[in-house]
Amino acid sequence: MKKEVTLVKNCIATIIPAGDEVTLSEGASYDIAQSLGGSVTLRDVNGMYRVGDDQLSALGEEVEKEVLSGKDVELHNQPFSEGLVWDSLRGCYDPEIPVNIVDLGLIYDMRVFEEEQGKRVSVKMTLTAQGCGMGPVIADDAKQRILSIPDVESAEVEIVWDPVWNPRMISEEGKKILGLE
Repeated sequence: MKKEVTLVKNCIATIIPAGDEVTLSEGASYDIAQSLGGSVTLRDVNGMYRVGDDQLSALGEEVEKEVLSGKDVELHNQPFSEGLVWDSLRGCYDPEIPVNIVDLGLIYDMRVFEEEQGKRVSVKMTLTAQGCGMGPVIADDAKQRILSIPDVESAEVEIVWDPVWNPRMISEEGKKILGLE
């Protein structure tokens, strides 16, 4: 992945960690801090910005193709299972941390309910910090990933704060990625 990118058109992004939406201007240059799960985290002297998959074209065709090629589309061609929901959630990342939300220990509960129209998935998750404005963005990313699974009719992702998250909740795989072992 390229380490620097110049926007080829205006781009709507989310300021990290505030969660506010901002328009990044065509021609502006940024460092790519992270590119995981179909989104990109950009950085400049003013801060960090999350660019979602619907805005990737502003980063140029080469970057867009590279980011989308790593997205977990193969997951959604499989028959439904709870494992498929977990695998889908593993494609969702905190834009500041290169570990998925499952391995970060942010998912506290996931349940599947049989409904007349299809399956309803309910998730309870937390964040690494209560003041993080990215919560709605991360929760929506998780919800959209779940909704893209065949047979899922509805999904809800609720942010909870009990118990309070701490680094001991990170999986062994997450600890390896972060160099905490």
